[in-house]
Amino acid sequence: MILSRILHDKFEIFMLQHGGRALLADEMGLGKTLQALDFGPRSCIELLSSSLLIIFKLDHLIYAIAVAACIPDAWPVLVVTPSSLRLQWASMIQQWLNIPSADILVVLSQHGGSNKAGFKIVFSNLKSNIHLDGVFNIVSYDVVPKIQDILLASEFKIVIADESHFMKNAQAKRTNACLPVLQKAQYAILLSGTPALSRPIELFKQLEALYPGVYKNVHEYGNRYCKGGIFGLYQGASNHEELHSLMKATVMIRRLKKDVLSQLPVKRRQQVFLDLNEKDLKQIRIMFRELEVVKMNIQACDSPEKIESLKFMQKNLINKIYNDSAEAKIPAVLDYLSTVIEADCKFLIFAHHQPMIDAIHQFLLKKKVGCIRIDGGTPSSMRQPLVNEFQEKIDIKAAVLSIKAGGVGLNLTAASTIFFAELTWTPGDIIQAEDRAHRIGQVSSVNIYYLLSNDTVDDIIWDVVRSKLETLSQMLDGEENTLEVSSSQTSKSPQKQATLDSFIKRCHGAGDAQHIAKIPKF
Repeated sequence: MILSRILHDKFEIFMLQHGGRALLADEMGLGKTLQALDFGPRSCIELLSSSLLIIFKLDHLIYAIAVAACIPDAWPVLVVTPSSLRLQWASMIQQWLNIPSADILVVLSQHGGSNKAGFKIVFSNLKSNIHLDGVFNIVSYDVVPKIQDILLASEFKIVIADESHFMKNAQAKRTNACLPVLQKAQYAILLSGTPALSRPIELFKQLEALYPGVYKNVHEYGNRYCKGGIFGLYQGASNHEELHSLMKATVMIRRLKKDVLSQLPVKRRQQVFLDLNEKDLKQIRIMFRELEVVKMNIQACDSPEKIESLKFMQKNLINKIYNDSAEAKIPAVLDYLSTVIEADCKFLIFAHHQPMIDAIHQFLLKKKVGCIRIDGGTPSSMRQPLVNEFQEKIDIKAAVLSIKAGGVGLNLTAASTIFFAELTWTPGDIIQAEDRAHRIGQVSSVNIYYLLSNDTVDDIIWDVVRSKLETLSQMLDGEENTLEVSSSQTSKSPQKQATLDSFIKRCHGAGDAQHIAKIPKF
């Protein structure tokens, strides 16, 4: 097989150096789908023959398929992936390895999507009838706890875990179910452009899956690399450079877009500050004052039990402010979008809360703007057809996306303009979302607009996200990286407040002046 022959020497070096177990963590945007490469499989293989560098312009997915192709004696193969990517994996395996569709088994829910390609389908709700007898067997993370005994009994020597940051939560059932399956395999390959989305503790289970002998237990790891943080044990970050060096020496291969794809157009970020109605801000200010009281009580309290109770109250208040800030922003976001749609350009708009997503979608429909919508309620089988519609149809101008569901596995390079109606607390999710458009196949500079509102939780989240991103980049890349904003393009705003304390002080006066946004021209 051509692909196996091309990769054979590279694969041997790779596996010898990493003991057959590794985390491939190339930065997102190095080519998540073949369509982004602008050439078909035949010409791609010809290019592969002439230069191994092209491999790294492919996706983790394609590289993992190539690795599996090099060791057919270790087949059958198990692929664990997010549910939205199961059929994409099946298609790519069939396309690249040219094996019969019937040899590719996909575990779906009872209503998990169409099967026009002829793959072998079994349903997870019929556990007694599941026989994983495909050459390649594809399951979602959520199914693994239900069929763990079947997976362990199947003796898979090659296990590939795509988007392995799905195992970041040590308490999650899917994490604990996946771990023994990966540890038992002779070859374990983890794939993620963002193996940690927020903090170093999210890496532990992935590292334990690969090398439990090096990353011995959560307490040793946590005390060394996860000190600090106010919302629980091991929620901080420490010794970034050491962790980066240890990971590169034991499990991680990671290259950045700036090193591999010098021809990729630039990414530009801009903050846009929206003007909110005073009435909508009133309740948010009241909650910030409540938050200040809780914070003062924590500082004055000497009872550990009482402090934990107050911290729980503090977290709930912040979540309430987060939710209410989103609803308060809706009118201003829609007003801003009325200017955007006049520019008649293709754009992506990301949001987090359902009321915001619903409001944006209904607004675009009312304005008769052709659009697609992908959120947590969009069936897996519908996502790629919606992406194709956005990519190919001139009259589809907008993609309304949830940051979580729309930020993974989608190629949306037909747009070079991105808006974030909201922020999330997780920098990895934001960078994932940005790179739906900033990736191979993009021919234009990507302009990203963060729609923020002063005197809301946005001020706090922006600083939290920037701080977390600096920590993650030091840990994964060995260098600092932040949400850099072009100062010449930032809409006029008062000086940002970097701490919760200083921000609370701004929220005391109900009559604080509002700041009018400068809407950028397209």
